[in-house]
Amino acid sequence: MPVKERVEMSKQDPEIRSSNFKEVPRGYSEEEAVEEAERCLDCKNAPCVDGCPVEVDIPAFINLIKEKKFTAAAEKIKEKNSLPAICGRVCPQEEQCEKVCTLGKRFEPVAIGNLERFVADYERENSSVEAVKKAGTQDEKIAVVGSGPAGLTCAADLAMLGYNVDLLEMLHDAGGVLRYGIPEFRLPKSILDSEVQYIEKLGVKLIKNMVVGKTLTIDEMLNGEYDAVFIGTGAGLPYFLNLPGENLNGVYSANEFLTRSNLMKAYLFPEYDTPINIHDKVAVIGGGNVAMDSARTALRLGAEKVYVVYRRSMEEMPARNEEIENAREEGLIFKLLTNPNKIHGEDGWVTGMECIEMELGEPDESGRRRPIPIEGSEFDMELDMVIIAIGQGPNPLLTEGTPELATNDWGNIKADPDTGETNMEGVYAGGDIVTGGATVIAAMGAGKRSARSIDSYLKKKR
Repeated sequence: MPVKERVEMSKQDPEIRSSNFKEVPRGYSEEEAVEEAERCLDCKNAPCVDGCPVEVDIPAFINLIKEKKFTAAAEKIKEKNSLPAICGRVCPQEEQCEKVCTLGKRFEPVAIGNLERFVADYERENSSVEAVKKAGTQDEKIAVVGSGPAGLTCAADLAMLGYNVDLLEMLHDAGGVLRYGIPEFRLPKSILDSEVQYIEKLGVKLIKNMVVGKTLTIDEMLNGEYDAVFIGTGAGLPYFLNLPGENLNGVYSANEFLTRSNLMKAYLFPEYDTPINIHDKVAVIGGGNVAMDSARTALRLGAEKVYVVYRRSMEEMPARNEEIENAREEGLIFKLLTNPNKIHGEDGWVTGMECIEMELGEPDESGRRRPIPIEGSEFDMELDMVIIAIGQGPNPLLTEGTPELATNDWGNIKADPDTGETNMEGVYAGGDIVTGGATVIAAMGAGKRSARSIDSYLKKKR
């Protein structure tokens, strides 16, 4: 029996979507989801499960889709993953579960992420999403600091184990990078709100506007009402290039640009008057998903030309293939093998940028070929705005308030990758605060492992 071709999701037309913030992929219909699910070989060894950082029983939920038991499929995923609608949208499945799919050895792998998104959306739209509330069956109380993907997952798993959990967030709404870092057209806020509400239904208490390290310290937590603490505060401190002209008006870090757009609702302009002054010609420096998000957001906010300036070639670009494809369809201009030297300005505002052409040499420690400047190849770009998207590190607020907590040279918390244990008893950490900028699903996996370790730690203390 021949293998059917993968069922691709339909998308908004690029010319239409480039001026709105509505979600780009439209999602599967019921018929499309069943058709794609039937491509699954239902392998006995199920390598896709090993490829999933949060251990979802992928064949089981796909089999339930085949039987048109869509709500049951969502419930099966939630046994391991409390954020399926988010993961189905932003998880890099092509590098994880789908990468090791048996069918993918000869054909296109099963669209596991698309199917996860479908059942999560189906449950939300067609049935009452109820949580099995187990909070309070254990005596101990746990603080989870940071409500990004690591914190949300750790809090949910601990609540399902019966612990009383407080989820502490420094901003006025939960979600961390899911809310302030990922644009509306990739992850609608309504989807995030629904996932957070589910975790609250598990019994997790969300406490907003709590700056741990200033308002409350880790020591005060452990000496007060909490028996253990998980730190999942992410990487919110932007990196810069230290270029001449980097302090000009019109230069943003991607972190600031996306935060303004997301938290101040630039995607609802002019209903919300967001303080982002978008000009005609914008350059985004970087080649990761954050760079794609920044460039595509600038386009939607009215920029006439948006350049992605990246020092390597397209093959080395770390952004997801899907995001690069969407960006190209929308008309972004890729300036590859190009590196900025300085930013030009006049009367305090950006007017352009000097760049130099690059060529690729031998691979560096990342395994990618090292970019080398080509002498005498400098050229100028006329610009009004520059967004720097080259990565970010840990915000030092929490660690400065807890000097005994061990950190590395970059300010990341030192923690065991398998357990999340830090050098302080009862304190665990995971996600970008430990690893530096990584993926949403990697942070979720760290939160899950830490929840398991905290449970073991507290049981041993009884």
